[in-house]
Amino acid sequence: MQNLMNDLTKLFKKDDRIFDDGKLLKNKLTELALKLDQLIIELLLSDKRSKENFFIEQTVKKDKVLVFDKDKFISFVNNKEFLPDSFTSFKNKIGLVSDGDYLKEKSDVVLAWAYKDCVLEGGQDKEDQKRDEIFYNETLAPDEIDCLFEPKVLTNFKKYDVKGEHKVGEFNADDNLIIKGNNLLVLHCLKKKYWGKVKLIYIDPPYNTDTDGFNYNDKFSRSSWLSFMKNRLEVARSMLSSDGSIYINIDYNEVHYLKVLMDEVFGKENFQREIIWRIGWLSGYKTVAKNYIRNHDTILFYEILSNVVE
Repeated sequence: MQNLMNDLTKLFKKDDRIFDDGKLLKNKLTELALKLDQLIIELLLSDKRSKENFFIEQTVKKDKVLVFDKDKFISFVNNKEFLPDSFTSFKNKIGLVSDGDYLKEKSDVVLAWAYKDCVLEGGQDKEDQKRDEIFYNETLAPDEIDCLFEPKVLTNFKKYDVKGEHKVGEFNADDNLIIKGNNLLVLHCLKKKYWGKVKLIYIDPPYNTDTDGFNYNDKFSRSSWLSFMKNRLEVARSMLSSDGSIYINIDYNEVHYLKVLMDEVFGKENFQREIIWRIGWLSGYKTVAKNYIRNHDTILFYEILSNVVE
């Protein structure tokens, strides 16, 4: 029995769900065995002694199959001689848990909001503020979205140099371009030419305050803003090179929501720094209406260390 216990202990070190800080979590192992967890079954089958002890060979339509004897396995695991000090199914750490797994260890935990599955054109000109914004659902309105993202003809070119403004006869890829217009439409116009080639992106988006003009769909102000940002970040992500980086300037109103969204779009493993940009030089204990005076903005910095472009 002792040899089998040692074999199992070594075997389960390969599964960090049940092995933490050098200890096997007996109750967690029992829970997974009851659920016939695939990884647990595979680990047991990979070891000759475990396979012989916890699997029964049966014949089904002339074919021999192995059946996991979970009752025998659970009885063995719960024997006091196996793990006398194991009394909890949780790892030796504190954190938020979903279905027994820590949220930070689950890759499928993402931020959700109303209209996340939609595209928001989100024009920011004064003329645009007179119209009702439309949320195009990605599944229900593919034609409208394709039309929105089709490359557009750019007009009204002007050229500026040390001598002032001139009419444009032609320009080439080496010219510095400033394009005025809806940045979502512009990004999709440039996407084909600059796909995976851009080294640096800096974005200074609306901060979603009551004074910055982002006032569409007031009932879902944050949802509107998050959809607005997601649509633009996804196309920006596709344009970054394999060693590209992106910086986004934001303030306290949305920085924490934006951080979670950027982890989803760019990959949390690509997050590099939260840069504090000091915008004032106040000192001492000064308050306004019981709130501390805003003294900085935040710049979120991501560098693409593992760029996978679909």
